[in-house]
Amino acid sequence: MSLSLNGSAPSDEALMARAQNGDTGAFGELYDRHAVSSFQVARGICGDAGRAESAVQEAFLTIWHSRAHFRLESGSFKGWLTRVVIRAARDQVVGRSETGALLASLRELPEAQAEVIALAYFGELSHAEIAVLLEIPSGTVKGRMRLGLEKLRKQMGALT
Repeated sequence: MSLSLNGSAPSDEALMARAQNGDTGAFGELYDRHAVSSFQVARGICGDAGRAESAVQEAFLTIWHSRAHFRLESGSFKGWLTRVVIRAARDQVVGRSETGALLASLRELPEAQAEVIALAYFGELSHAEIAVLLEIPSGTVKGRMRLGLEKLRKQMGALT
């Protein structure tokens, strides 16, 4: 692990800035920091370790290839990573009948609403845990959840 000038570990965003310049070591550090939590999120969505591992690998590969698009003013690295992991994990489970229908409906929601629902339902995280993970207030999580669930109920009702 590399250290900053004051002896502390560099932030995710500082490592990402280095990765944007092609520093594979910095990207490796980001992977080491976040692989386990990313796997937990993916496993909650995928339901099994094999698909979760594939989703995490796909997510980090996606981030490496799109690293030039990361902008700190758009949010934290951790939040961006979580969104990419959720998308990759959802792609792994398309095809299961009930889950497939739910995921299809989730894709119709605004991304912010789909994200909190996926973390709660598939990742089995509480509102407070989602707020910490996404670095947003708990009230924002609850609001997104409520709006998203209302839309999901209408969409899922129309499918039956």
